[in-house]
Amino acid sequence: MADKPSDKSIKKQVPSSERTICEATRQMLDKARRDGVILDLDRGYDMKPCPIGVESACCKHCYMGPCRLNPRDPYKKVGVCGATIDTIMARNFGRNVATGSASHNDHGRHILGLFRNIVEGKTRDFTIDDTMKLERVATSIGIETEGREIYDVAKELCDELEKTFSNVDGEMPFTKRVPEATLEQWRKDDIVPRGAMVEVMELMSRTHIGCDQDYNNLIKQISRTALADGWGGSMVATELSDIMFGTPSPTLAEVNMGVLKEDHVNIIVHGHEPAMFEGMLAAVGDSFYIEEARAKGAKGINLVGMCCSGAEMMSRHGVPHAGNFGSTEAVVVTGAVDAMVVDIQCIKQGLAEVAKCYDTHLITTNPRCHIEGATHIEFDEQDPRTCTDQILTKAITRYAGRKHPVEIPKMTQTGVHGFTHEYIEYMLGGSFRGSYTPLNENIINGRIRGVAGVVGCTNPKVQQDSVHVALVKELIKNDVLVLQTGCSQIALAKAGLLTPEAAPLAGPGLAEVCETVGIPPVLGLGSCVDNTRILIAASAMVEAGGLGSSLADLPVAGCAPEWMSEKALAIGQYFVASGVYTIFGIGFPTIKETKFHDLLFDGLEKQGYGKWGTAKDPVEIARMMIAHIDKKRKELGIDKSRERVLVDMSDRRDIA
Repeated sequence: MADKPSDKSIKKQVPSSERTICEATRQMLDKARRDGVILDLDRGYDMKPCPIGVESACCKHCYMGPCRLNPRDPYKKVGVCGATIDTIMARNFGRNVATGSASHNDHGRHILGLFRNIVEGKTRDFTIDDTMKLERVATSIGIETEGREIYDVAKELCDELEKTFSNVDGEMPFTKRVPEATLEQWRKDDIVPRGAMVEVMELMSRTHIGCDQDYNNLIKQISRTALADGWGGSMVATELSDIMFGTPSPTLAEVNMGVLKEDHVNIIVHGHEPAMFEGMLAAVGDSFYIEEARAKGAKGINLVGMCCSGAEMMSRHGVPHAGNFGSTEAVVVTGAVDAMVVDIQCIKQGLAEVAKCYDTHLITTNPRCHIEGATHIEFDEQDPRTCTDQILTKAITRYAGRKHPVEIPKMTQTGVHGFTHEYIEYMLGGSFRGSYTPLNENIINGRIRGVAGVVGCTNPKVQQDSVHVALVKELIKNDVLVLQTGCSQIALAKAGLLTPEAAPLAGPGLAEVCETVGIPPVLGLGSCVDNTRILIAASAMVEAGGLGSSLADLPVAGCAPEWMSEKALAIGQYFVASGVYTIFGIGFPTIKETKFHDLLFDGLEKQGYGKWGTAKDPVEIARMMIAHIDKKRKELGIDKSRERVLVDMSDRRDIA
């Protein structure tokens, strides 16, 4: 066990109920405190952020500084080089976006590499699962599919999508999916993304000391780099993952720590690479290892997910999910986790110390993410069993030699997961008349007020999950249909809002639509890269007609209520640049009443884009989103109230 916390640190501890609304995580936080193990939830409470850094009023981009400006009087002085507060904030924001975009694009490039190896026959453990999706994606970017062999189409798709990363001029392939009016706006302002590598490189170059020092010019490259994420690497990752591993469709799955089984070997996979999880899913079904586990006294092997790769596998295969980012350390405290297997992104280094305290194997599998103190077993997509077999052996051995008492919170919630833009189209219109027109018509007639994307992380600065849940309850109560991805989706699943039975919590119009179609008022779309499903759905709404000609016309809004990563800023900026009002909770790295802040929070919208917003209270956030949706409804001329009438079966068929 770790050293017992000092008396001083014990006095600073707040009740676990103030750190999280997740009862399972609260139970494990209490246990960790008894065991003398300090978790991120307590570390986050004890950490006091720099008041200058948190508002992005410092610059560390050269060593004449670092330069620290006063957030309360930001124009009183400038940096050593003469950089103003607006230049400093724009540079800092730009570098955040560059890192977030690079992270998602690196993931997308890796997925494309796996796809190419499948097409070229170099990888035989994975294959093309969804040929219909392959043809649909190829057609969307102008590739002819009629009468051609599937692998010929796949080869051309590989070559075309390679431009997403390698182009130095021209336009990214998936920009062909952008509504024409939105694309023309991008072309006019010269922010259409070319290739991800050149966009990230140029943004990093522009933010170097002595380069671009006009925040109005910097925001253009910031937007272009963010768009290279949403309409580039992230979209490549989502679409190709569907093609290789299967496009999700609604499926029931359990979430929360109760999915662990004391009498089984428990293996958690946590991260963002679906191939690693798919490899583990195949391996745990091997009869040899099942018998090995039984020989050691276990009833079987229990594979569960966490964070985003867990959300993908839950959506595709119904694999149980143990919890979101805020619970990744707490779940180890159960003593039931025999191996925590991780790859990239959102992996806390603190996991190594917590795992050590409970003799849990923490195993890294990706060359881009090693952790000091963890065991590294590299996952090779051309030979996955070499990695997965070693993991199984270690986990089974640990089960046989468990030293610590096992305490598993007896809490699970069942929800419907696995919605996609394709399935939304199908459920509204069926196989032969799939269309977003019924959704648009129900927005126009007022049954559905608008659509909100509520996405993103959890952050120990606030009570885990609390803002997500309170915000979404307020939105659906006001007839706003909610789409979810990432850790937010798990928060709402634990709260029981991802079932059709949650429809009565919605306003009368949304509830009527949900009950007619048989869907929850909150639709889970998968992992954080799957935010691109929302972009494609929004584009389909524009194409269906009646709600304007660009993404900026739609009565929609987005929010990341408990964001924490640079990826979140990249996601937010690609939604803003696409035309969506996007609100972040927690706080935002700009200073109010500065020119750069005013550009992000007002000026971009005046230029024809979306805009940023920020607030901490969930009800306030909801009211801001609803006010924006109502503003867009008024601009579209669909704000007139309509008399509500009882509907007969004919009306219900029209709704569907």
